[in-house]
Amino acid sequence: MNIKNIIVAASLLAAAGAAMAEAPYPPETPFQSTQTRADVKAELQRAQANHEIASRNEYPIIHQAPSQLSRQDVANQVQQAKTSAQNLYTGA
Repeated sequence: MNIKNIIVAASLLAAAGAAMAEAPYPPETPFQSTQTRADVKAELQRAQANHEIASRNEYPIIHQAPSQLSRQDVANQVQQAKTSAQNLYTGA
């Protein structure tokens, strides 16, 4: 009796899994593009010219915003942080 219950439970589990495998998740929705093929090609050429396209397994290219500080300003901030007593980590 115990083996019979296990076999019935296993077959019901397999049947439920097979039934759920047929339903696509998320539900498929038809895609309708708002751009023409020429628009997409022009956008691709612009991105390639600006070196915004990563190839192979490279990470996405993130361009750093230009700094408004001069090199001397940055050096002064580093020196001030070194001499300041407000350092977050002083070593241990």
